[in-house]
Amino acid sequence: MNIADVKNIAVVGAGNMGHQISLLCAIHGYKTTCTDINTEILKKAEAFADSYLPGRVEKGRLTEAQAKAARDNISFTSSLKEAVKDADYVIEAVLEVLDIKQKVFAALDKLAPPHAILATNSSAIVSSKIADATNRPDKVLNVHFFNPALVMKLVEVVQGPHVSDETRQISMELCNRLEKVPVHIKKEVEGFLLNRIFGAITREALWLLEMGVASIEDIDKAQVYGAGHPMGAFRLMDLTGIDLTYTMSMEKFKETGEPRHLPSPSVVEKYIKGEWGEKTGKGWYDYSDK
Repeated sequence: MNIADVKNIAVVGAGNMGHQISLLCAIHGYKTTCTDINTEILKKAEAFADSYLPGRVEKGRLTEAQAKAARDNISFTSSLKEAVKDADYVIEAVLEVLDIKQKVFAALDKLAPPHAILATNSSAIVSSKIADATNRPDKVLNVHFFNPALVMKLVEVVQGPHVSDETRQISMELCNRLEKVPVHIKKEVEGFLLNRIFGAITREALWLLEMGVASIEDIDKAQVYGAGHPMGAFRLMDLTGIDLTYTMSMEKFKETGEPRHLPSPSVVEKYIKGEWGEKTGKGWYDYSDK
């Protein structure tokens, strides 16, 4: 198999990452099926496509013909079987919970064609913990897009010890064809590249807040105006979801049993209140006017 054989892509999970990855693939000429067991999330994903593409035309980023072709390329279904039956490449973007991902990959192994590569978009769970749920471990790897996937250029392609060179090469080339910038991570390591860096920044930002050193706004301003970051740690958590910050920390704690991996008290408080960021209208900042 080579990159020319990849024509049909399936994306499992229609949430914030999944629906953007789906649309990205469709815009770049791939027949793409987006699937989710939650029909409401699936409807929102389809509505996003129907609003995003005309918006790109209005801004001169796409021609009407390109937008129409992209819309024709993407379809939505709640049937996993239907979504992956012809897939050459599958990208999973479901909850960051190990046993859920293992169940999804076991199902994908049975339903997707034998030649299909099965990628996880996970930024926290390495593919070696998922690959054994399939009979094709050499075709299972992390391909980590960043949020928002339609905008962010970087993609981390992680080659664990079970991943074949062919699988890695096809994945890197697919990223290139999606006009992304792939980086090859040669070993599985917690957090990969960028999240290890941002994880350290986020931990320090939360410590500074909880110790009363500075406000959320001023900590974010320090990052933006001092370090040149596009946004601060708190604004970034609101964008990606405080629920994701909480879940990833809890999963790491369950794995290691080390208290240092527990979510910080302020993150726990936000999680319990349901203040998860932009998606709920409130997080560290208030988005109720949006």
